[in-house]
Amino acid sequence: MKNMIAAAALAGALWAGPALAQADANADGQRAAMLNALRYQDGEIALSDANAHLNVRPGFRFLGHDDSRKVLEQLWGNPPDDSVLGMLVPDDAGLGSEHSWAVVLTYSDGDGHVPDEDAAKIDYDDLLKSMKTDIHDSNEERKKAGYKGIELVGWAQAPRYDATGKRLYWAKELAFEGEDVHTLNYDIRVLNREGFLSMNAIADIADKQRVIAGMEQVLPMAEFDSGHRYADYKPGSDKLAAYGLAALVGGGIAAKTGLLAKLGLMLLALKKFVVLIVLGIGAFFKKIFGKKGGTVQ
Repeated sequence: MKNMIAAAALAGALWAGPALAQADANADGQRAAMLNALRYQDGEIALSDANAHLNVRPGFRFLGHDDSRKVLEQLWGNPPDDSVLGMLVPDDAGLGSEHSWAVVLTYSDGDGHVPDEDAAKIDYDDLLKSMKTDIHDSNEERKKAGYKGIELVGWAQAPRYDATGKRLYWAKELAFEGEDVHTLNYDIRVLNREGFLSMNAIADIADKQRVIAGMEQVLPMAEFDSGHRYADYKPGSDKLAAYGLAALVGGGIAAKTGLLAKLGLMLLALKKFVVLIVLGIGAFFKKIFGKKGGTVQ
């Protein structure tokens, strides 16, 4: 009887092996076909939903709304998100390459014009401590929901504000529970009359210098259209956000007062040959999403 069971198990394994290999081959073929069908753009790109335009510089290519959603949802396994305006993909780290990374563009105008008077007053070391606490404290809820924990290790690049271009940018190093490789999250916020454009990139921390150099090229690409620039804000008639620059970086701090319900931190943590998933980070708003029982992006 034992011999029969062993023989049956062996036969099953021999049958499953080719079947699994064929399934993997089919999946690889589907991914390759999707990547080949993507319609890349360059030059000046209109971002009409943000009243802005993008001057795509050499070294990058742009994917529009529909193609970006295919990448995020079909290739990387993220939940549907209609707010994505597009993606910037570097030429030297394409979507199918080992060191691939991308910049996801979204726009927020629900809370109004973000004042920058606090730019010179922000203590980013103190802000980092609060962010670490907020993210750590959120792990209890993550684990109750069956997800892995996440910790903020520190700044990969301390926040900086370009007062002339109205651009705030910074990078964080994140550690996901059970993962040996840390994750780099690079954020850019370009402020305008009504709100801000978000440009978010994720990669392995080992690619930090590559991504930082690339994001320096990305930083000046976005420009708002006339009438929608930061200087076009009309006090008294235009909506004014109830928070400043510190809240854009901190998220969790602003969340304590319920001000940033729409500010999710999009993470596309890049793991080799593993599907990616969007994570929303906020200590008291927006549950953090991950991939149950597996690796998160």
